Amino acid sequence: MKSKNDRLIATWLYFGAGTIIIQILLGGVTRLTGSGLSITEWKPLMGFIPPIATDEWELSFEKYKQIAQFKLINSSFTLEDYKSIYFWEWLHRNWARFMGLCFILPFFFLLIKRKISNTLILPIFVLFLLGLLQGAIGWIMVKSGLNDTNIRVNHIRLSIHFMAAILLLAYTLWIAFKLSLKDLKMRHRLKCNLWSFLLLMALVTQLFYGALMAGTSAALAAPTWPTINGSYIPAQVYNQGFNINHLSSDLVTIQFIHRSLAYLICILTILIYIKTSSWKINRKLEVVRLVPLVIVFAQCALGIGTLLNCLNNDYKIYAALHQFMGLSLFISILLLHYLNIKKT
Repeated sequence: MKSKNDRLIATWLYFGAGTIIIQILLGGVTRLTGSGLSITEWKPLMGFIPPIATDEWELSFEKYKQIAQFKLINSSFTLEDYKSIYFWEWLHRNWARFMGLCFILPFFFLLIKRKISNTLILPIFVLFLLGLLQGAIGWIMVKSGLNDTNIRVNHIRLSIHFMAAILLLAYTLWIAFKLSLKDLKMRHRLKCNLWSFLLLMALVTQLFYGALMAGTSAALAAPTWPTINGSYIPAQVYNQGFNINHLSSDLVTIQFIHRSLAYLICILTILIYIKTSSWKINRKLEVVRLVPLVIVFAQCALGIGTLLNCLNNDYKIYAALHQFMGLSLFISILLLHYLNIKKT
């Protein structure tokens, strides 16, 4: 009975993780379409209802006209233009509400049916808290762009918002892994947990710098490859010191770190694959070994494509695919690490 309940809860959590992935991708589309500041108010309960009557749309548009993004970039917008960016932010926020229902309603149903063990109540409660925290961080991020000076949200807050989503996704998947993969884990293990941990940490750092790249449009500072504007290590990287502000705000430095981490992740992924290639392991684990290797090369190709096309109209397609592939790589490496460690 316990095993059956565990599978049921794991299925629910995997579905929830799927909604988180969609939400992260919607966040990327919202940013790429410049829609993130279109809704200037935060109404957690009643905000799911969009403007309906013309005067409601006009009022919402007037509020948008008060911020710098409209005044400095989108001053030529018509009401129809505004509606097009409003849609993506509205969808992004309402998907968050849908996510909440997908977690909360099944939780109470399973709790009433006594399908959830006492040991799982606290981890799931923490999961709910992470979800609420993510919503609050999202609004704090949006507020940074609702003024007379900033044309977009603060890139540090954007990165924190993104990483909070990654944490929520990882935590959800980790609980699901523990419930659904323990039999496989007990019988087979890749036994290279240090390498998989280093790879996971490198990727987490890379995801943060990917968000900084997006939040600052750092690709525009050096849309070249393999060099960075003709140099492999630009003087700008080291001639201003290595303080936090420089590492998180200088566009060339952000791009240099993002590229360097990509090379490191490639090397670590290849090393893990080679290190485990001669071991006799379960066929399912063979897939776990292979998938990160395939994804990491696809991700690098998409990253280069995004960089080289950042001045073209179709760069948004590259950027969206690059984000999706980054999430796929993170999930595959998280699973790889889970199946490597001795205890959970």
